[in-house]
Amino acid sequence: MDKIAVQSGRTYDVFAPLKETGIGLRSDHYRALQDEKPDIGWIEVHPENYFGGGVPRQRLHEARTLYPLSFHAVGLSLGSDQDVDESHLAQIKELIDLYDPFQVSDHVSWSASGNAHLNDLLPLPYTQETVLRLQRNIDRTQTYFGRQILVENPSSYIAFAENDMSEAAFMNALADKTGCGLLLDINNIYVQANNHGFDAYDYLDEIKRGAVQEMHLAGHSVRDFEDGKLLVDTHDAYVCDDVWALYKHAVSRFGKVRTLIEWDSDLPPLAELVGEADKAQAILDACDCNAEKSGDEYVALG
Repeated sequence: MDKIAVQSGRTYDVFAPLKETGIGLRSDHYRALQDEKPDIGWIEVHPENYFGGGVPRQRLHEARTLYPLSFHAVGLSLGSDQDVDESHLAQIKELIDLYDPFQVSDHVSWSASGNAHLNDLLPLPYTQETVLRLQRNIDRTQTYFGRQILVENPSSYIAFAENDMSEAAFMNALADKTGCGLLLDINNIYVQANNHGFDAYDYLDEIKRGAVQEMHLAGHSVRDFEDGKLLVDTHDAYVCDDVWALYKHAVSRFGKVRTLIEWDSDLPPLAELVGEADKAQAILDACDCNAEKSGDEYVALG
């Protein structure tokens, strides 16, 4: 494998993931990852957790020597009605230069207004005005990083009366206007379909095939109320059977797209998390849609 020199003077192997499935790296699993070196394709981290340097960066360096790395940002606030914060961009760019992630992503949401920064990924109305706002910030981010980013569909618990397009059409518009890739969170789609009353399979069928470059899988919680139930995207449980079924449909449509298992709280042992990634890999390997993306369609490989 080739090597690259980075600003710290360290070197890392330059390699794309050999398997399509990865896991989110959490502090509880740092040591187990080093000791067990599980057979996974890649790891994902939130770069904001490593802005401060110190021990967290040393742990990231150790993990990066073992696996390809993806950055999944949570603080760019791409949907804010203000420019993406340049200091935030600069800190992520520093980490990109240090650790050479094979991809970078964030969310279709907002979390900052003026000097206020909120600890939530807040929803947006699906309108042309919002598309233009996100377009401005995605363009700014991609120019600053000098690379394409991916944007993830949100989980939300309200719908805006002024929506003038579906969420799937909104995601397609962002990819068309900015050249960004799409990160489809299959659990988010399932949760929203149940909460907002639309068909999750129709959502997937509306998304343009050529734009999807990653998928996420996670568990959720069900909250029961007198007038019904609410699904909450808690990332604290195994992927449910219905989400696995929806994922199989997504794989049949989009092909062998990189897939991450997200698990953020009530963490299981590392081996159980890897087991969920193995389930996803088995679905990808069983797919007879080994294909090459061409625009919005697939061209079957010989």
